[in-house]
Amino acid sequence: MNVLRSSGSFSSALRTCQRSRALPIARCQAIPLPRRQFHASSSLWGIKSQVLKDVGEGITEVQIIQWYVEEGAYIEEWKPLCQYQSDKAVDDITSRYEGVVKKLHFQADDTAPTGKELCDIEVEDGKYPDDSPPPEIKSEPTPPTPTPEAPKISQPVEAPRFSPAPVKQSITSTPGKSLHATLATPAVRGLLKMHDVNIEDVRGTGKDGRVLKEDVQRFIITRDSVDTVQPQPAKQQTQQDETVVKLTPVQSQMFKTMTRSLNIPHFLYADELNINNLNAIRKKLAADPKDPKKITLLAFAIKAMSLALNEYPLLNAKIDTSDPDKPRLIMRAKHNIGVAMDTPQGLLVPNIKDVASRSVLDVASEISRLNALAKAGKLTPADLSGGTITISNIGNIGGTYVSPVIVSTEVAILGVGKAKTVPIFDDEGQVIKGEHVNFSWSADHRVVDGATMARMGNRIRELLESPELMLLNLR
Repeated sequence: MNVLRSSGSFSSALRTCQRSRALPIARCQAIPLPRRQFHASSSLWGIKSQVLKDVGEGITEVQIIQWYVEEGAYIEEWKPLCQYQSDKAVDDITSRYEGVVKKLHFQADDTAPTGKELCDIEVEDGKYPDDSPPPEIKSEPTPPTPTPEAPKISQPVEAPRFSPAPVKQSITSTPGKSLHATLATPAVRGLLKMHDVNIEDVRGTGKDGRVLKEDVQRFIITRDSVDTVQPQPAKQQTQQDETVVKLTPVQSQMFKTMTRSLNIPHFLYADELNINNLNAIRKKLAADPKDPKKITLLAFAIKAMSLALNEYPLLNAKIDTSDPDKPRLIMRAKHNIGVAMDTPQGLLVPNIKDVASRSVLDVASEISRLNALAKAGKLTPADLSGGTITISNIGNIGGTYVSPVIVSTEVAILGVGKAKTVPIFDDEGQVIKGEHVNFSWSADHRVVDGATMARMGNRIRELLESPELMLLNLR
C-alpha cells in the first residue's frame, strides 16, 4: 500500500501490484486512484483598511482632491495615496501598507470624515501584525455562475423592456430614440396632453433619451411657429447664460469655515493710528548702507499684538463648546499669530509660532518665508494649524475699514487698512504731514466685552505710535 501511495498514476500502481503478487488483480483494480491532497493553510494575503486619521486641530473632515492610485494598482508603503484639502491646508496622505489597492471608498471631490476608511489594500499576511487581523478568505470553491441562454435569432420575439441588446440596437438604428424615450414625469405628460403632443414625436435630451419639460416646450414652439425657416429667437435671446462651476478645494473649505463662524456673535471696534514715528524707524533701517533691513508695518503690528496679549490674555483664548450647557474657556500661553495671505489658491492663514519669543526682525523673516511658501502652494499643515489670533493686512490691496470674520477656534481678529497721508497738528499747533492707518477689530461678544477690546486696541496703538515703548518690553 505504501508503494501505491507513492505511485504517480493508476496504471503504474496496477503494474506494481501485479508484479508484487501481493494482491489479486480484482483487488488491485478496486484500489482508488491516488489524488493530490490539498492541505489547509493560512491565507497568504489579507485586506487592510487605511483609516483617515486626525489631520489637525479641530478638523473633523477633509475633501479628497485627487487620488494618485486606482483600484488594482500596486502601492508601496509611505507612498502618496491621495491629496486632500482641509480648512487648514492642502496635503498628501501616504499609504501605511504595501500591496494592491482593492477598493477606494471615496471619489475625487467627496468629503471624507475622520475615522472612516479611505481605501482597502491587499497585503501580505503577517506583515503588519500590530493591526487588526485581516478577514479570512474562504477556500471553498464558489459554484460557477450559470451562463444565460442565448436568445434564438431565428424566431422573432419582442425584446424585453430592459434588455441591454435591443437598447444598443435602437440607439444605433434611430438616433435620438432610446429605451426610455417614452418615459416622462407626470408634469411632462400633463404638458403633452394639454398641447396635444405625441411623446414619440419629441426628441428627448434627458438621461437615456428621456423627454423633459424643456423638450416639449421646444417642440411646441417649433410646431406653432408661423415661419418654420426662421423661428423667432426673441425668447432665447432674453435668457441669461449661466454656467455651473464647482467650488475650488480652498473655496469649499472656506465655505464650511465661514458658515460655522456665523454662529459667533461679532462686534466691531475700529481705531486710527499715527505711524509717523514708526515709519521714521523703518526708513532709517532700510537706509543703512552696511545692512539695510526692509521691515514692514505688519511685522511691528504682530510684535505689538503679542506684547499686548501679555496684558489681555483673554484675546488669545478659545471657547470649548463640546458641552453646550457648560462652555469653557481654554487659555493658551503661546502667541501663534495667524497672517491672512492672498494666494493663487485663495485665502490661506498660516501662523507665526510663539511670537513672544521672537524679535521684530525674526517676525519679518518668518512673514517672508510663509508668504513664499503660500505663493508656491507648499504650506504644510504645521504652518496652518495651531493659530490663536489672526491679523489681516487688507491694506496692501486697498480699503480703509474692514469687518473681519472670526474663526471658531479664536475670539478676535484684526484687520489693518491702507496707510494714508493726512494733515495733522504737531505739538506746537503747526499743520504737518502725517501718516495714518486704521485698525478694525472683530471680537467674540460671547466672552469679550467692548471695554476689554478697546483697552487691547489702545495698548497696541500706544506701542506702534511710540515704538520706543516696545523696547522696554522686549526680552
